[in-house]
Amino acid sequence: MESFQSLEYSPQPVRAGYTDRILRLDLGARSISLMEVPESFKRQFIGGRGYALKLIWDETTGETRYDSPENLLVMSSGPLGNEPWFPGSGKFIIGTISPLTDTFVDSNIGGHFAPLLKLAGFDALAVSGVSDREVVLIIDADQGRISLVEAPDYGEDQAGSLSYGNALLEDMFGGLSENAAAVTAGPAGIHARFGIINSLFFDKRRNRLRSKQAGRGGTGTVMRHKGLRAVLVRSGLPRLKGNQAADPDGVKRAGAGLKKVVSQCDSQQLYLGAWGTTGLTEYMNKFHILPIDNYQYGQSPKSEAVFAEVFRDKYFSKKLPDGCYIGCNLACAKAAENVLLTRGPHAGRRVGVDGPEYETVGAVTAMGIFDPQFILEYNYYCDEYGLDTISTGVSIAFLMECAQRGMLTAEDVGYDLRFGDAEAADRLLHEVAQGEGFGRVCGQGVSRAKGWVAERYASKNGASPAEALAELSKFGMEVKGLEFSMYISKESLAQQGGYGFALKGPQHDEAWLIFIDQVHKELPTYDLKAKALKWFPLIRTWFNAVGLCKLPWIDVRHPEAANTDWPAQNQPSLKLYVDYFNATVGANKTLQDILDDSERLGLLQKMINLRHGQGTRASDQIPWRAMGPAYLNEYEVRSDYYDEWLREKLGPEASLPADPAARHALLMDMRRKEYDELCDTVYRAKGFDDIGVPLPSTLEKFGLLDEQAHDLLDRNWA
Repeated sequence: MESFQSLEYSPQPVRAGYTDRILRLDLGARSISLMEVPESFKRQFIGGRGYALKLIWDETTGETRYDSPENLLVMSSGPLGNEPWFPGSGKFIIGTISPLTDTFVDSNIGGHFAPLLKLAGFDALAVSGVSDREVVLIIDADQGRISLVEAPDYGEDQAGSLSYGNALLEDMFGGLSENAAAVTAGPAGIHARFGIINSLFFDKRRNRLRSKQAGRGGTGTVMRHKGLRAVLVRSGLPRLKGNQAADPDGVKRAGAGLKKVVSQCDSQQLYLGAWGTTGLTEYMNKFHILPIDNYQYGQSPKSEAVFAEVFRDKYFSKKLPDGCYIGCNLACAKAAENVLLTRGPHAGRRVGVDGPEYETVGAVTAMGIFDPQFILEYNYYCDEYGLDTISTGVSIAFLMECAQRGMLTAEDVGYDLRFGDAEAADRLLHEVAQGEGFGRVCGQGVSRAKGWVAERYASKNGASPAEALAELSKFGMEVKGLEFSMYISKESLAQQGGYGFALKGPQHDEAWLIFIDQVHKELPTYDLKAKALKWFPLIRTWFNAVGLCKLPWIDVRHPEAANTDWPAQNQPSLKLYVDYFNATVGANKTLQDILDDSERLGLLQKMINLRHGQGTRASDQIPWRAMGPAYLNEYEVRSDYYDEWLREKLGPEASLPADPAARHALLMDMRRKEYDELCDTVYRAKGFDDIGVPLPSTLEKFGLLDEQAHDLLDRNWA
């Protein structure tokens, strides 16, 4: 194994949550360097998503694409990451220019990698360039050495993201240990645009590597294109008090307060500690939110086969506590052991499976499949190949509907592709990962697959490609090039905006409002929905900047929240987060200060989107199906509900058309107008003009009106 570059170094100690150092790797030049972080950089951009945004804003251009050498792949935690006294502190983000959206995307991920990277002396790792050979980066703080080496070949059986990482850690560090972790990208990243990065860490209770995923936007595709197979990090420094907080007692008090809320309230609310996020499946089905048959329907009697109790009783290991980082008593990262694979190239093996999460369950029901064993195997293969379970499932489901509506034939695919056909879905999954057959089309994602289907359908049927594309766009579940996450937004205007305005595309980590809007009915007025669409993305952005998981805040409500003006904000728990931040970094910030810091980051991301052609009102438009029943068959399944909605909106004296098709057309026309009005209201609240471009005064308020921003605002966006 050839060593290309190495650097002897002394790990920078952590002080008040930061090391103030970024590790830079240029794969084209095969150079390793250390970047000192100025105080002003840290103060304005915090960490995590903020560091990635600022580096990419400064060092790329509007012409930069995912495969450009100057594109950066940034892995960054934040000042609050790595604190076992506080729940959910193992998080970090991976930010880059996305192969799907052609603009900035960041994906939130857990595990031990970022805490160990910080203890090894770095707040972030920023990778540029493209290597002509596959390489591995090894950061060994115990030895005081950083090495860039040729990627070892462990054979076909250990070529996947999980198996390769396992072999690599054992080989390079002489065995698996809690003091070492890795991030890896699998072979699917070479062929598909939605490759993921796995964060691998050793769980001594299960005696195996566990994995968490940076699943959205194609981060693994970027990593594999750059020629980077894996990054390993090792540090034997203690995690407890590892942040060297300015006020350790304050950290301990805040952490104890939140852990108390989690222990007392989770078992009375969503049961995440017992079920993981699969507990959402039953709620979503009950309220017509579970995506079925490419989001056509939100409920099915078949859904009971994949409710949380099925996974808890048949698959999850009840005796083993689960969590993706030390000290998190929510412990919602469930796993299954000794799962016998019945399909694919590893059929006959018994494997551990990390998950499924709700999103993976929904990705499978979107294909019309309600088989828990299939879900476990789908989960495993997506992780091993390095595929996003969401984008894979939504892309397959879209193509299944193309077949349903006669726009795609068995001849086009090579076999029948129908909702509910697990064998066809399984075949296409492996084709996507291997870049074979119809997988080459599916692996491009919904946005590009729409173009392929439109051209092929038009050439066969005499329609124009533009007409075919317009029809496909009614049910192609993507915005800005990113596939929808697994919530039907037809009956939640707030979630429609949450998906449409999300800067990276329709991912729920920017604005997950479906539960408080459609389930809890806590956003009854138009003004509250619009207010929520500004406020909730700001606080969620902050979590992605400081290195924390959002679930203990958003999914475990503090009992005192009911006594506040807006219980959905869960401000009593947020106070504990603000206290934790101040105690760690030695600040005296208020919640409003934190929201202002987040707004700066959101505006910077908006400007990157504009630079890459994804930042105006046109980019915030959502498919018909996200607004309502795109086709008559969807309307007819719930016609009584939709007719009642029309009567409420039009008034008791209004007379509805007798023809169901006419009522359906009226409904969709009203839904489109409602969404358009929402855009106007939210843009005003955010300080944008009527086409969604920030006003100069808005940027100036947050110190972002630099020369590049001036140039963008001077363009004619109309």
